[in-house]
Amino acid sequence: MIPPLALCGPTVSIRRFGNRRLTLEDLIEHNALAPAMADFLILAVRSRMNIIVSGGTGAGKTTLMNCISRFIPNTQRVVTIEETAELQLQQSDVIPLETRLPNMEGKGAVTQRDLLRNSLRMRPDRILVGESRGGEVLDMLQAMNTGHDGSMSTVHANSARETLDRLELMVALSGTDLPSAIVRQYISNAVDIVIHMTRLHTGERRITRISELAGVKDGDYQVEDLFVYRASGLDSDGKASGAFFATGYEPVSLRRLALTGIDVSRYKPLFEPRELEMTGAIRSDSDDLE
Repeated sequence: MIPPLALCGPTVSIRRFGNRRLTLEDLIEHNALAPAMADFLILAVRSRMNIIVSGGTGAGKTTLMNCISRFIPNTQRVVTIEETAELQLQQSDVIPLETRLPNMEGKGAVTQRDLLRNSLRMRPDRILVGESRGGEVLDMLQAMNTGHDGSMSTVHANSARETLDRLELMVALSGTDLPSAIVRQYISNAVDIVIHMTRLHTGERRITRISELAGVKDGDYQVEDLFVYRASGLDSDGKASGAFFATGYEPVSLRRLALTGIDVSRYKPLFEPRELEMTGAIRSDSDDLE
């Protein structure tokens, strides 16, 4: 930004990425989530659940998407759509797409919605939208509902419930005049898991809630929490103190795996109600889901 827009002189913002990609193990080491939560996220990615990562600016949404995208099978084609390329996928069949701003005459712009529509002709197995903020949400939901299971996106929101309200708002921005009941049913059919991240006032980042969108009942979303973070104050070092808990709710979307011949009973202990341990290795033994 330069004057007269920047009142105090030229201002430069630099978004810099580290030389080493962060992993789920790194997030666990920084207490951003518990190993059991990581196990579930791996299961959700490999079983092709549609995931929305929500949170405020700087909460770590893109970082988390980079971490969990590592568990997308290498045999699948992935198309990424972003305004500024930030996702760093490691698979061999990745097609990264980036929007284009208009020229000095106001022409030549290519929006995320344009890229989403075109990506459907590229035979993608999954579509990853870096950040949904406009009418492209409707096209993304259509893709999730028409055979592109396992797609992901990020949304700016302050809670899991607000994430769904923002999706409704962005569908309205697409210019489609649909009744609210139809939009809610459409969103509930498309989205399986909502992961909410928070940047605490101490600067630390936490996954504060992993929820399942289990449908719509009497016009309201049925949002069920799987894992939650409960803060308890500050420790002696001035850092946030709290613990992660499993609520005991078993996701409905997990039952779909039984139809593919997968023994889902071995994953049920992940959801037993308890305080989660912060130590232990990630159980990434879900190779049968590839």
